[in-house]
Amino acid sequence: MPMFRGPIRNGMAAQPVQRAQVENLYVEAMLLADEAHAAFRAHRDFEAVARDPILQVGLACESLKTTTRLMHIIAWLLHRRAMFAGDPGAGPEDSAAHIGAPVPADHALCAHFDDNLQRIVAASERLFDRIARIEAGWTADEAARPVQALLAQLEARL
Repeated sequence: MPMFRGPIRNGMAAQPVQRAQVENLYVEAMLLADEAHAAFRAHRDFEAVARDPILQVGLACESLKTTTRLMHIIAWLLHRRAMFAGDPGAGPEDSAAHIGAPVPADHALCAHFDDNLQRIVAASERLFDRIARIEAGWTADEAARPVQALLAQLEARL
C-alpha cells in the first residue's frame, strides 16, 4: 500500500501523513490548552500580581490572547479532522478551514510573568505559526511543492 496519495475533492489532499499531523497537533494543542489554563489561574493568585492592578489587567489580556490563539488552533484542527472524515459540513472554504492572522503576545508584559507562563505563551505562538505554515503548504500549488513531486516519483519506482 503506497504512503503517498494524490489530491482528492476540493483540493484537499488525504495523505496519511496529514492525518497523523493533525492528530498529533490536536493532542499537543489540547495539552497546551490545559497547561495554559492551569498556569494562568495559578499566576493570577501570586502576590506580585494581586498587588499590581496594571499587571492584573495585563495578565487577563495575555490569558485571553493565549486562550483565543489555542482555541483557533483547536478549531482548525477539528475542522481538518472533519474534512478528512468526509463531513459534508466541513468544506475547504469554511471560516474554520483557515487559521487566520496571529494575535501576537505583548512580550514586554510577559517578561513580568514567571518562566513557565512565558514558555506557555511562546509555545502557543509557535504552535499557531506551525499551523499557519502547514495550512500554507497544504494549499500551495503542486508545482510549488517539489518535495511532493519527488515523493510521487519515488513511489512510482517502488
